[in-house]
Amino acid sequence: MSRIKICGVTTADDARRAADCGADAVGLNFYAKSPRFVSPQQAAEIVRALPAFAAPVGVFVGTPLRQVCAAAYQLGLRAVQTYDDAPPAEDTFPFAHVPAFRVKDAAGLDHVRRFVATAAAQGRAPAAVLIDSFVEGQMGGSGHTAPWELLRGFDPGAPVILAGGLTPENVAAAIGLVRPWGVDVASGVERAPGAKDADKVARFVKNARSAFALFA
Repeated sequence: MSRIKICGVTTADDARRAADCGADAVGLNFYAKSPRFVSPQQAAEIVRALPAFAAPVGVFVGTPLRQVCAAAYQLGLRAVQTYDDAPPAEDTFPFAHVPAFRVKDAAGLDHVRRFVATAAAQGRAPAAVLIDSFVEGQMGGSGHTAPWELLRGFDPGAPVILAGGLTPENVAAAIGLVRPWGVDVASGVERAPGAKDADKVARFVKNARSAFALFA
């Protein structure tokens, strides 16, 4: 079963529209340097607005794990996405853990494999891994595509979520080439940073669903 996440949602209206279009999850960005940053108060409003089976996912950068889980508990998040160099020293349960990686070459893929293997050996295998493009100084949302050819057939031992530069126009090609378990989009469905374009969101979800069905 494939999954689609609309990330960097900043308003309750955008969250509801994404869910109505068929998105499985919405991403709430708690990284203060991001143009898509939301405060806990804003995040609470967004989570309250989501229908029952749409999953809110928190995106954290450089936040201690206990603080991440505390925020997830307080806000009712389903999963937490983190940018870490090493597997977490503690369990995130009951929150699904999705470590994110900015990949530019084969060495980056080797790092993902080692991360997953180490986490699994410690009894804390990630629920999935998110593969994003590498852009110096930016933690996602850059609009640059990930190295699709490099990712062809990549199996790190956990489901792969493809991010980085996806749009309604290219998501089908990306799915056909990489064959990910899920896709994640932020800037590719916006009219401005943090402001989602309803038509782009709808087209992205439709095109991604069609591609997942075709390449299942």
